[in-house]
Amino acid sequence: MIEIFLKTLPFFALIGLGWAAAATRFFPSEAAVWLTKFVFYFALSAMLFRFSAGLDLAAVFDTRFVIAYLAGSSLVWVLGFLVARARSMPLPDAAMEAQCCMTGNTGFLGVPMLVLLMGPAAIGPILMVLTVDMLVFATLITLIIHAVRNGGLRLATVLPVLRGIATNPMIFSMVAGLGWSWLQIPLPGPLDEFLTLLGAAATPGALFAIGASLAGRHLGRLAVSGWLAFVKLLLHPLAVGVAALLLSVDPFAASVMVATAALPVAGNIYILAQYFGVGQQRVSAAIVISTAVSIVTLPVIIALMGT
Repeated sequence: MIEIFLKTLPFFALIGLGWAAAATRFFPSEAAVWLTKFVFYFALSAMLFRFSAGLDLAAVFDTRFVIAYLAGSSLVWVLGFLVARARSMPLPDAAMEAQCCMTGNTGFLGVPMLVLLMGPAAIGPILMVLTVDMLVFATLITLIIHAVRNGGLRLATVLPVLRGIATNPMIFSMVAGLGWSWLQIPLPGPLDEFLTLLGAAATPGALFAIGASLAGRHLGRLAVSGWLAFVKLLLHPLAVGVAALLLSVDPFAASVMVATAALPVAGNIYILAQYFGVGQQRVSAAIVISTAVSIVTLPVIIALMGT
């Protein structure tokens, strides 16, 4: 376990460096926004395309894996939603809290960290988790909030949501990479080197950007945010782990699923919260708390999965 902790420490040290740079204003908030855009649209997309282009879709896609992750995550989503509703939270707020309970920082933290810690074989399961999160749950919360605010779903409301999914750089790069793989076209040497060079910037850039974004967050409503962090870091991996066990998912793929579920709350949920004006303070605090606590919980869960 100490060995796993020491391996994850440099990743969190980069997050800490980004936080310190932004907290001291050496790295202004505007720079963090542009760094995040560079990682999101260029570096991470190059990494995901290159990973996907080297995968065999038929070998990677596992129906039991998808059902197990979807079942466990849905259970946690419903739990978060019901607890929020029990506190008399409006539907949009309850949906936002539910989203915090099961959407991890897979793109910016999970892809670079877990691939390094668990090996290249972890790429396929991680991409499946990322795809389910974005296609199912990100779409779900967007449709719920639109439906509540517009008195129901209309075609004019649904089309922008679908367009946003189709043009999301991570989804687009994964689909393009899998399409390249399906065509069985080898990556030309210069293109492969270009993607490798650009993708190498994703890990340090993403981790630094996570830390820089945390510097401007305010901790408030700690009881609620602590609850959301608890569900995300412990109940979510437990739920998907039990589902994977019941459905006899391949042990290695199941361990990657559980490790991915143990990641802290994703930063893009705050973007959604800010865009819709729903629960920004709770979401912001949940991201800070879960990221800080995951320094301890994530290595423990990865170590347990290794056994």
